[in-house]
Amino acid sequence: MIVLGIDPGTARLGYGVLRKDGTKLTHLTHGCLETPKGMPQPERLSYLHDALNALISEHQPVHVGVEKLFFQKNVKTAMTVSEARGVVLLAMQGSGMAISEFTPMQIKVAVTGYGGADKRQVQEMVKRLLSLKEIPKPDDAADALAIAYCAAVSMVDAKRRV
Repeated sequence: MIVLGIDPGTARLGYGVLRKDGTKLTHLTHGCLETPKGMPQPERLSYLHDALNALISEHQPVHVGVEKLFFQKNVKTAMTVSEARGVVLLAMQGSGMAISEFTPMQIKVAVTGYGGADKRQVQEMVKRLLSLKEIPKPDDAADALAIAYCAAVSMVDAKRRV
């Protein structure tokens, strides 16, 4: 089965795609959906929605993991990321796949075993766990792979999870 991980954002939205065969996880692809600087927010959200639907169509995931928004000091940034999360959830719900949401701490624990792990530790473990030659770039894509990994190892039955 195919598992998708999403690290929400409006300027850059990270995604990672894994194949799960029993307990074996295989990296398929990762990357970022980027919107041009200065693009109005409604256009950015529409672009992200269309691009997410294209990703879903191409990879046919059964399960998606999405990072929950954590408190940010910059309210404006938090609002735009919240809007992007809404678009992500809408696109995923529209496809009928199982959706799991994870806090940054849950993701860190799943990947490293330690909720206080720093970004570099998480990236190094993603590289090792998925047998990659190098740490995935950019950071948003590496984060999305960590989210996909968390979703894949935490799912019991993708058809029952919501």
